Amino acid sequence: MKDHLLVTGGAGFIGANFISHLLANSNYYITNVDALTYAGSKENINEFSNSNRYRFIKCDIGNENDLNKVFDQSYDAIINFAAESHVDRSIENARPFIHTNINGTFNLLQAVLQGKANKMIQISTDEVYGTLGPKDYPFTEFSPISPNNPYSASKASADLLVRSYYQTHQLPLMITRCGNNYGPMQHTEKFIPKIIENALTNTSIPLYGDGLNIRDWIYVNDHCRAIQMVIEKGDYGEVYNIGGTEEKTNREVIQIILEKLGKDHSLIKHVPDRKGHDRRYAMNSDKISTVLGWKPMFSFDVGIQKTIDWYRLKEFGKR
Repeated sequence: MKDHLLVTGGAGFIGANFISHLLANSNYYITNVDALTYAGSKENINEFSNSNRYRFIKCDIGNENDLNKVFDQSYDAIINFAAESHVDRSIENARPFIHTNINGTFNLLQAVLQGKANKMIQISTDEVYGTLGPKDYPFTEFSPISPNNPYSASKASADLLVRSYYQTHQLPLMITRCGNNYGPMQHTEKFIPKIIENALTNTSIPLYGDGLNIRDWIYVNDHCRAIQMVIEKGDYGEVYNIGGTEEKTNREVIQIILEKLGKDHSLIKHVPDRKGHDRRYAMNSDKISTVLGWKPMFSFDVGIQKTIDWYRLKEFGKR
């Protein structure tokens, strides 16, 4: 019998790319559950419907009764991508983030505790570590949890729940924490898609503050490969940091995209900085590289060109 995975949030950006990766690079059967809020799109998953190894169930993991219908069978693993992830929205209203990111994770942990899945991988974020100074060493798995906005606080809370269930019940659980992802199918509220979309339409591009906030960028396919390795070779109770080793300021990212599109830098419009805006993220991925043999395959230059090509095709039907 083939292994059957339960992927939560699989209509979202990273989840949909992960399902696409697995259908092309494994023999897994996949059940995808998603509440199809603003963050998830049917367009992201329409292509999977032709596969006999895939099924979709609309489900809110924060609703226990709703989630119960998903467990009509047991699963080899749960991969929990389901999350509210837009920082600005969390500042405006944190309640949905508590519902999905914390209550939803709790419900999934209860399912593992009840024997409905053999293991679970919690997909988290570098934002749980807080912020770094310009000369600080990149985050390791031993860096303290210090979130600075409601979104990252909700993800940190979920991570701590996962840790507690491992420590208390010795459940087969693992956590991955990744840097900033970019690539096809990302919501246009996010930084890189917004830059590309605005540049393509000659619309001003908002840049928070002085534009010198630094992020560690990773092409989404590299993240998907790392998660598959954790599913297949990771050790229970462990945290794995995943980074692209591509630190760039927000201003640099905008300038690179504008240059690739042949657009003028006058499109950049400085706007007031947002609340709780972390200055720098950077990830040390030595553990997953040494233990599991993972390394990123896509440089930022290659990945951003592939991303631009995808959005240009989506917007205008041409490359």
